[in-house]
Amino acid sequence: MYIIVVYDVAAERCAKIMKILRKYLFHLQESVFEGNITQKELNDLKKELQFKINPEYDSIIIYEMLSDKYLYKHYEGVKKNHNTIII
Repeated sequence: MYIIVVYDVAAERCAKIMKILRKYLFHLQESVFEGNITQKELNDLKKELQFKINPEYDSIIIYEMLSDKYLYKHYEGVKKNHNTIII
């Protein structure tokens, strides 16, 4: 499945959330990640995030799609290349 994750968390938890998300997805911009993921990986990701956030103050939204086949992205301004893999 294809997912998009957006988050708004306290500054002291931001780096921890980014580290978790980078294990599973591509960093698109600031607090946005996206990519293809299995159901098991998604479940693991959700569990990891639950332990790092404060549910009274932090917010994470996960958009789930069966695939990116019907997803159209329209960019304004700078289009960041998130598909680059550095070895």
